[in-house]
Amino acid sequence: MSDTASWIAFAVSSLIFFGYEARAFWIGQRQPERVARSAHRRMRAAWVAALSAREGFEIVAVQSLRNSLMSATIAASTAALALMGSISLAGISLAAGMREVQSIEQAVEMMGLRLLLEGLLILVLFASYVASAMAMRYFNHASFVMSIPVASPERLRFNPMAVEYVERAGLLYSWGLRFFLMIAPLVAGIVNPLAMPLITIALVAVLWKFDQPARLKDL
Repeated sequence: MSDTASWIAFAVSSLIFFGYEARAFWIGQRQPERVARSAHRRMRAAWVAALSAREGFEIVAVQSLRNSLMSATIAASTAALALMGSISLAGISLAAGMREVQSIEQAVEMMGLRLLLEGLLILVLFASYVASAMAMRYFNHASFVMSIPVASPERLRFNPMAVEYVERAGLLYSWGLRFFLMIAPLVAGIVNPLAMPLITIALVAVLWKFDQPARLKDL
């Protein structure tokens, strides 16, 4: 397998993924109801507004946010464990390879696409962890606001903060899962770079399915 073919496969995979994300972002900005992440953001804002208008639902709101917080906690823990394992395996692989290096040219050749893919794997796992951890932070702060009695003036003051934090938390949770799914083509590329485009196409197909929101009923 030539280095040129491997780099071409990597470039094609990158174009496929980022092309899909750019298209999804463009559609979400203009037609939010067609992309799940945009539609769900509006749904979460409507949820905060609805519960903020009714007394006695503070416990329900906090419990719902706690469920979301636990989901983000599981995602962050999984990403952290995978990150530690990837760092250990990448470090062992690099150390073993460096012991066999006989020249500078051989070292440069070894530190090529494989090292880049291992670095990207560690990066996306770290991004997944950070996104999920930040989602936990915003869900936690939103739960404080939603637990304030509806009739109190403090609740009215902080309601916009709850809307913003719930929207941010949901978006970050979505990106945490998206980053985690991105490891599939990277792992495939480490094993065989020519498999990256096929795995990336499969990933985009899965993301496209996830990005389809449920249909809303006209009121």
